[in-house]
Amino acid sequence: MKHFFSSESVTEGHPDKICDGVSDAILDACLEQDSQSRVAVETLVTTNFCCIAGEITTLAKVDFEKVVRKKIAEIGYTDKSLGFSDKSEIIIKIHEQSPDISQGVTEGKGDFKEQGAGDQGLMFGYAVNDTPELMPLPISLAHRLAKRLSEARKSGELPFLLPDGKTEVTVEYENGKPMRVENVVIAAHHKEMNMGELRKQIKEKIVLPVCGKWVDKKTKYFINATGRFVIGGPAGDTGLTGRKIIVDSYGGHGSHGGGCFSGKDPTKVDRSAAYAARYIAKNIVASKLADKCEIQLAYCIGVADPLNISVNCFGTNCVPEERLVELIKKYFPVKPADILRELDLRKPIYHKTCSYGHFGKEGLPWEKTDKAKLLASEVWKKAGAKKWSAIPLDG
Repeated sequence: MKHFFSSESVTEGHPDKICDGVSDAILDACLEQDSQSRVAVETLVTTNFCCIAGEITTLAKVDFEKVVRKKIAEIGYTDKSLGFSDKSEIIIKIHEQSPDISQGVTEGKGDFKEQGAGDQGLMFGYAVNDTPELMPLPISLAHRLAKRLSEARKSGELPFLLPDGKTEVTVEYENGKPMRVENVVIAAHHKEMNMGELRKQIKEKIVLPVCGKWVDKKTKYFINATGRFVIGGPAGDTGLTGRKIIVDSYGGHGSHGGGCFSGKDPTKVDRSAAYAARYIAKNIVASKLADKCEIQLAYCIGVADPLNISVNCFGTNCVPEERLVELIKKYFPVKPADILRELDLRKPIYHKTCSYGHFGKEGLPWEKTDKAKLLASEVWKKAGAKKWSAIPLDG
């Protein structure tokens, strides 16, 4: 059976991604000095203006304005003529975390002996064997295209590019397996230039190097389809932290609980439990116990144990999903304190996540597949099998 699926990404200079980047830069600056920092920071940007607001409880001494201006410059907004730059007006409104929240989240305080979840809510993790990094192919290609736009801009390879941009990829699937790319969409922020030349350069130097083996004669290209895109970034569109949750996760594959990641310290399960769920799903797929896996974790604020752990393998599993839940409870961290400890989340690593997705990147602790062989060996023992391919389909 044939079907098509599309996913989009954005560059680090997209207004919403500027906000995610600034919020995570502040988080990392706090964690560098105080690993126990509690941070929940939101950023808003518009023409020549940036507002930072939220709650921070930390022993760190951070010049927030300096951090914000540095991040804006790193992204590429240093030219005042763009209508937004590292010289724009900045307002900072930050206060401490509510003690009513803190009492349920801090280990050993209040009525709780264990560290509880920093909020109630649903978190999902997902993995699929489309790609070596076990991510869906559409979002993987969309991220690579967006990142390539930024790389070509910063290196000077395509000097007409400016920081803002969006990408979109449609993949044709047959019987659940990716076969080819149907459409590629690029919206590139640019200086004044001939549009035909822009489209030619982007196709040759951005699209084909990334999507080459997936495109064919039928693939359609939509490069700056509306034409001119000179006014971009915060001068063209207001940005907010947390508005790109599907870009940040799996591009529309799987489910999403609704909470964003950036600007939140890892006691917030919106972030840490979503990372733990990805860790679990990726190890299940890497163990070859399923071709595709979605994990749901549900929490109550102040309570350590998740209220629910569920697994959906979309019919691709070779052992019952109930058995996979048992293995998750036995081998994976699902309590907030265990997640923080096992994935080592109190380090200033979050600047690596704020653009081009939180998943599928090398070097992030929730991307390791160190428990895949352990999961498979548990099933082998029960099934009496000696290799993965011998596992009975009914487990």
